[in-house]
Amino acid sequence: MPANKYEAFMRAVELRSLTRAAEELGVTQSAVSHMISSLEGELGFALLRRGRAGAVPTADGGRIIPAIRGILAARERLEQTAGAIRGLDSGNVRIATFSSVGVHWLPGIIAEFQADYPNVELKLMSGDYHDVELWLADGSADIGFVPLPTRLGGSVTPLMRDRLLAVIPRDHPLAGGKSFPAAGLEHENFIGLLETSDRDARGALEAAGVVPRIKYTTKDDYAVLAMVGQGLGVSIMPELLLKSCSENVCCLELDPPASRAIGLCMPEADRAGPATRRFAEYAAAWVKARF
Repeated sequence: MPANKYEAFMRAVELRSLTRAAEELGVTQSAVSHMISSLEGELGFALLRRGRAGAVPTADGGRIIPAIRGILAARERLEQTAGAIRGLDSGNVRIATFSSVGVHWLPGIIAEFQADYPNVELKLMSGDYHDVELWLADGSADIGFVPLPTRLGGSVTPLMRDRLLAVIPRDHPLAGGKSFPAAGLEHENFIGLLETSDRDARGALEAAGVVPRIKYTTKDDYAVLAMVGQGLGVSIMPELLLKSCSENVCCLELDPPASRAIGLCMPEADRAGPATRRFAEYAAAWVKARF
């Protein structure tokens, strides 16, 4: 279906720009402005405020965003159902993921899925654990990879248990060992992720009764690796992420061992479209075949 006033409004809000919304939707800026004005006329109040920060929703505009997301999700389910009737040759699936899955799993999963369903459009949304759970909870994403356990409802499929490893500089005194004692982390400068996405390391440290000396925090997994490689400290990271780790770091099993669980979540599985459900099947099968 062509872009409509609901989609134009949401794109303008997400991108904070009518110009960028128009580019993404393949229409003119005046068309986007006209559609939003038409919607404002229907509803009887202003939806957007334009200023230095770009296009931002008014207080009333913010209140109707969940309802508009619902309208767009229902439309997408209609398109996916119609696509299923035609042989699943169309549809749109919004996939939320964190970096390790996005780098090491999704390319392979997508390649297999698109080989069979080339006309299904996949939209990838990459962030940390907190971002992924937020996108799934507010309806911005249809399906997502999440750490388990999760507070999200719907259908949750466990996929794999992933070891957590100590990441230390290559020239660290313990770099040649077979494991790294978790208790030893109390005496090291620790580099971690922001609290909203650092549940893996925090869980492992709490289980071992260790209080780390946190020196640096960042939201970027690969920034942590780079900092460890420069000798700025040590960290705890998932093994899946470390498949592409730097030559300047050494990865050792923790003592005691620790791990995380990765799952696939569809918050509204009972209302998910055929393309979304089929993608979930492909993702689960791809992981099962390799792990």
